[in-house]
Parts: sequence; structure tokens; C-alpha cells
Amino acid sequence: MSASLLLGCALSAAAAEMVMDNPLAGPALADETMLVQGVYAQAEAPLLWTARGQPTAQGHALLRLIADAADFGLRPEDYGAARLATATAQLKPDSSATDLTLYDRLLTRAAVRLVSHLHYGRVAPSSAGFELPAPRTDLDVAAAVAAMASAADVAAAVAAIEPHFFHYHLLEQALLRYRSLLSDPTLTELPRPAVRNLRAGDAYAGAPQLRHLLLAEGDLPPVPDLAGAPPNTLDAPLVAALRRYQERHGLSADGSLGADTYQSLTTPIAARVRQIELTLERWRWLPAFDSPPIIVNIPEFQLFAFATTEDRVASILQMPVIVGEAYPNKQTPIFVGDLRYLVMRPYWDVPRSIVLREMLPKIRASETYLRKNHLEIVAGDGDSGAVLEPTPENLEALGAGRARLRQQPGEDNALGLIKFIFPNVHDVFLHSTPARALFGAASRAFSHGCIRVSDPVALAEFVLRSTDGGRWSAAQIDTALHQGPDNQRVALAEPIKVMILYGTALATEAGPVDFFPDIYGHDRRLERLLGLAAVSQPTSMR
Repeated sequence: MSASLLLGCALSAAAAEMVMDNPLAGPALADETMLVQGVYAQAEAPLLWTARGQPTAQGHALLRLIADAADFGLRPEDYGAARLATATAQLKPDSSATDLTLYDRLLTRAAVRLVSHLHYGRVAPSSAGFELPAPRTDLDVAAAVAAMASAADVAAAVAAIEPHFFHYHLLEQALLRYRSLLSDPTLTELPRPAVRNLRAGDAYAGAPQLRHLLLAEGDLPPVPDLAGAPPNTLDAPLVAALRRYQERHGLSADGSLGADTYQSLTTPIAARVRQIELTLERWRWLPAFDSPPIIVNIPEFQLFAFATTEDRVASILQMPVIVGEAYPNKQTPIFVGDLRYLVMRPYWDVPRSIVLREMLPKIRASETYLRKNHLEIVAGDGDSGAVLEPTPENLEALGAGRARLRQQPGEDNALGLIKFIFPNVHDVFLHSTPARALFGAASRAFSHGCIRVSDPVALAEFVLRSTDGGRWSAAQIDTALHQGPDNQRVALAEPIKVMILYGTALATEAGPVDFFPDIYGHDRRLERLLGLAAVSQPTSMR
């Protein structure tokens, strides 16, 4: 092997070092050259991955990890997998010191990039719309790579730098399973139903293919009882499997084959693989939990309140939530805050955009609108502001922003009977709601951006468990919500981290993988940032 084979041109060793800033195919890290230099500054030998002209055991292990980078949801070409394979094949016991040095540095550069990507992710979270308090610096990448060169088990050393979240590793395992399904490209090719909505007992020519798909995905038992069942019918076992599939994909679990379910079933497996890969990327952005957090996963419409720092279902309070609509100005933002206090029987200060767009025209059109909806015009800021009569002058002040509109505490208050405050620039918070029926919908993007919780008493009891000596029982909270003073503020003994996240794939501890629609288009945005070609989607049957 020569420098020309490695770099594509004939250069001296000194000149070759100058063009080694990015000899790999993928995008380089901003500080990649400096990190490579840092690895050798900590190493005990000039060559880390070769001995007697051949890769060491650690070198071979690293090469395998790079070749199999897709198992992590990464692209082998970003780490020069093909170039490294060619260069490795060209190594000889009598390779020159220059060639060995260049090869060693190339492999080190690939290792630096791989380690950084697995620990921190490939793109800055902020570029993908995720606001974290500060960039992470919890891993010394150069030291980690230097240690790998002499590790007894390189794969274990790499695993140690990955996120330690249990569900991250479950999702990695799920990725292997779904990638194995790619071997059958016809798996999701189902014939279009002859009618708009097929139900139990209806004939469907694609029933055999549907059974094959649901069996492969784990929704249909491996040995279903098909004795006497017509092969082209939505029989009871197939309907039960279809219902399980719908539950996993955020669909109405009615067991029927309608437009939404058909479109989901015919989504290519490659698109499910992509959802897993993008969600793994987002997991890598997260810091380790130093205290039990509250997490809301927007596409899942679900809240998770952790009792410990371990992401295990047994110690997590879960509940459905309602999030912001898909319109750009109503989407719930993705960020992290600290829950500091809650307010029982709160006022609702109506956002100015809603006042101008929705309420002020109704107030002007009806003399009784304010009274019927328990609304009042208020002067100044704060809860003690003077209540104003709805005179033309005061309505003009309301429209001009010199007065504000608020809803009185009560059962019909838009915030319900409690709100949970984690101060942030978005003015987003958790709250209850009088519109309970909306929690029955499979897709729950209905709010103006705040997050409505389905079991506010359980959440309040959870967050107040260490406050005021733990005196806040569910019964006491319920009494305070219905009979207590208006606008009662209760400060938490310790702040609780609230993380508003966005992941369209979730590997469950029971085994199945749940997938959710990309309601805000953040998956598409992340694809573009990563330079990934979009996966083709099925045509709607609507």
C-alpha cells in the first residue's frame, strides 16, 4: 500500500498529513483534526491499530464496528468503511512507516468520528429544533479512543460510550429486527381493499399477505389457529392482530381495515427503519438523568413521570396528553425546563393572539359572551388588577393591548383546575382541561401549544410527593381543586426537570415497537440535516 492508494494522489508523508483534515467520505467533526492529535498525545505508541504491518485485534474489532455502523442507525460510508477496507487489504508486513502512519491516523479519525456520533449525535440538537440548556461536554472523545486501542473488548468499550438509557438499547435491538425484515421488499405490498372500510368477517383478497405482514411484525401469534378459516377473510385472529397493530401505530384500535390503517400497513419497512434511526439520534442528544424527570413525547401524545433516574416502566407514571396542533404557530416546542410550582384553581390569561383572532370579535358581537364564558377584562399585570366593564373604550384598550382578558377559575376554565409551571420563553406549561372527551381520540394534537394532561390529580400528587412533608394526598388535592381558594400557588420542594421530546419510534419492554406519525415534520427536517434521502411513502386510499 502507498500513500497514493490511501489518499488518491502521490504525496510525501508531510504533504499527506496536510490533506488529512477530512480523508473520509462523511462530514467531519468541527474539531476532528484536533481530536485526532489529542488521541496520539495520550497514546503510548505512534501506531495504535497496527503491529508488524497488520491490524491488531483491536484494529480488526474497530473495522468490524465501522463496517456494521448501520446496526447503530449510522452510515458506514460516513466513517470511510469502503476506503478502510481497501487500505486494510493493501497492508503488508513491509509497508513503509509513512503508509502505516497514514493508515493508523485514518482509522483513528474514523474512531473519533464514530465515538462522537454515538455519544453526542451527528447534528447539533438546536439545528433540529431541540432546545437544550447547554452543549454537552461529558465525554473526552480523544481519551475514549486512546483507551479503545488497548481495550480487551472494543465493542464493549464502544457500548460504554453510548447512551445508557434502557429504552435506547431496546430500540437498537429493534433496529436489528426491522433491518432483517428489509430482506422481503414485498412485505408491505398489500392489495387495495375493494371497499373503503373492511370489518370483521368481510372478504379481503389481501388477507394472506396481511397475515404474513402481521406475523412478521409480531402482532399475529406465530401459530394462529386457522383451522376452517376462509383464507381471504378478516377472521377473528386476523382482526385481533390488526387491532394490536393499530394500538402500536397510534391508530383507532377498532380492528377494521380503513384508509389510515391501510396507509400505515403499506408504509415500507425502510420507513420504519428510518423512524428508529432518527429516534436513536435524538436519544443521543440527551444528557444522563441526574434526577427523575417528567418527559412528554409529542408524537406519542404521552407523558412519563419518573420515580427514579432509570427509564423502566415499573417506576414510571404514564398518562395520555394533548399537544399543540400541527400548524406552525401552534406546535408544542421541543425544549427542557424545570417544574417549580403549580397553581390550583388558576386564572387563564388569554393569549393576545387568541384575544384578537377568536374572542374579541365574539365579545363585540354578543353582550353576554363575557358573562357566559366567565371572562373578564383586566387592567394591568398580576392577579390583583382591576376588573373593567366591557365599555367601548375598554374593548378598544383590550384590542390595543392596554388591557388583558382572563377567565375566572372554575370547572369550565380552559386550563381546567390546575396548571404546572416550568418557566420558559415559550409560555408553555402542563395543565388540566374541561374538554375530557378529546382524550378518547387516537391523535391528540388539539391545543394552541400547551400540554393538557389526562390525570391532573395523579400528576399533582406525584410532583408534590416531597413537598410540605408529603401531606398532599390525592384526596387533599381533589378537595383543593374543587373547594379551595382561587389561584392557590404551591412551590415544589425541589424543581423537577421537564423534557418535551419528539420521537416517532419507541421500543417497549414487552417487545413490540410502537410507531407514531411525524405530526410536525421533525423527522423530515432531521433527515435533511443528516443528508438522508427520504424514504418513499404509500399513496393514500382516501
